[in-house]
Amino acid sequence: MYLKSLHIKQFRNYVDQEVSFTAPKTVIVGNNAQGKSNLLEAVLLLATLRSHRVSKDRDLVKNGSTIGEIRAICQRSRLPESYPVELEMQMRASGKRTLRVNGVNQARHLDFLGNVNAVMFSSLDLDLVRGSPESRRNWLDTVLIQLEPIYINLLQQYNQVLRQRNALLKSIKQGQIQYEAQQMALWDAQLVTTGTRLIRRRSRLLERLTPIARHWHQAISGGSEYLEITYLPKFSFTPTDLVENIHQSFFEAILQKNIIEQHQGTSLVGPHRDEVSLTINATSAREYGSQGQQRTLVLALKLAELELLESVIGEPPLLLLDDVLAELDLQRQDHLLNAIGNRVQTIITTTHLGSFDAQWLKSARIFQVATGEISS
Repeated sequence: MYLKSLHIKQFRNYVDQEVSFTAPKTVIVGNNAQGKSNLLEAVLLLATLRSHRVSKDRDLVKNGSTIGEIRAICQRSRLPESYPVELEMQMRASGKRTLRVNGVNQARHLDFLGNVNAVMFSSLDLDLVRGSPESRRNWLDTVLIQLEPIYINLLQQYNQVLRQRNALLKSIKQGQIQYEAQQMALWDAQLVTTGTRLIRRRSRLLERLTPIARHWHQAISGGSEYLEITYLPKFSFTPTDLVENIHQSFFEAILQKNIIEQHQGTSLVGPHRDEVSLTINATSAREYGSQGQQRTLVLALKLAELELLESVIGEPPLLLLDDVLAELDLQRQDHLLNAIGNRVQTIITTTHLGSFDAQWLKSARIFQVATGEISS
């Protein structure tokens, strides 16, 4: 997986900027709020069609413009016989997107996904441990979109059902319509069917990811800590349950919340409310983990994500490190940089080069960014 060039227009604080990537490691240096993170965000959008910072395209299009554009040339392998692929993504402040592969419009998101894969690690990822359950759910969804591009369709189907069911509950709460058991049962059935698909895939992902994360976690912590990651829906569940049994448990949980949902006007059961439990030596990492333990855990999760993607797609994904080395002590930096080596194309942002080993920088190309303009 190799990114050869990136061209962004009217995106965030960039007017029209092109960058060529000619080294295994690229370092983007600049002060805060100059556009370093925006560059990595553009790459992640091509890999996942999701921003890790905002949910609306109007926040991605440069102020005063109506259309933003990201264009990239990438190769699945650096071998001479592999062919470059041109990816293009146009975003509109109105929300409508256009996706193209080699100049051909892609009507389905899943036909665009998979041409480039990337793992993002930023200071925001500390929220994976100490943040809300939503940050952990978003992380699982982003990984799944790259492992199984069909997942983005399943996620969209569930969110559509959820919006319509919530609209019905809100209307009941406000007294605009009367509660009808038969009508609600139809939405319950759709929520259970679409939601179960997400729950099963998220749970299976953690089954594959946990042993890899545990390996990295023990290596970084010196083998003194035992990591456990568990998917926790709002009802009794085991990954080996039959679909019919999951449906039954899901329905029962919804029925138990029926009156409360009408009172609050929102859906209280489903994958949009699920949690991911992270424990170290059987103790909650979120509530009781030290800052050092939390950083070790996030680093282990990201290295596991990188390794799992590589094993599935057959080559290393891009690694995007957004001002993260300053957040890690020397030991954790060494684990990260040694894991990368020269086999993973890496794009790193930083406010200064002092965090880097001089020998490591010899194989890197360094760019400077200031007010949305990049120079070598």
